Amino acid sequence: MFESQTAIASSHSPHLRKPGSKSVSSDLGAGDSVQEGYVFPLTVGEMKASNSPMHTTAIMPSPIFLWRFKVIWFLIWAFTCCKIGWDSVMRMSADLRDLFLYEAFLYYNPLLLVTMMVWLWGVCLWVFSQSTINYAKIFDLDSNHLTYREIWKCSIWMTVIVPTSMTAYLYLYSHGEVALAASQPV
Repeated sequence: MFESQTAIASSHSPHLRKPGSKSVSSDLGAGDSVQEGYVFPLTVGEMKASNSPMHTTAIMPSPIFLWRFKVIWFLIWAFTCCKIGWDSVMRMSADLRDLFLYEAFLYYNPLLLVTMMVWLWGVCLWVFSQSTINYAKIFDLDSNHLTYREIWKCSIWMTVIVPTSMTAYLYLYSHGEVALAASQPV
């Protein structure tokens, strides 16, 4: 009612700082007008705004996008491992290929079985969490036991590491680096 139209229009300017954003230093003492104080309001709490934590919710991608991104990277990884493994196996002669696949089976069979066991452990914990059975009380566990999500995180990393190591073994063995290939399962 008592404000001029220029003060109202300038308060809606896109160049002004919005509440919750970083503070901008301005020279408030340069003008004697009350309208300039209205355009650049300054409170004591805003002086400490540079030390306040930044809100990251505005820059986080959606969970659906992250899930799709992970799936795409997993498919690219799986295709790359299969392609390198296939090319490495087809590079060998038929009699060497049988010996090689037997050695790869001996090296990686225990690792793949342990990875499968960890996946199934996570499935068992998931089944217990979905049912009304309190498995922590049955197995006398304290409150800091692992959940099925934590077990599945471990099994996902094991699922990535073991086939990647097997792919490196296939590649190194087929290219004549037998000593380096033998160190891969370890």
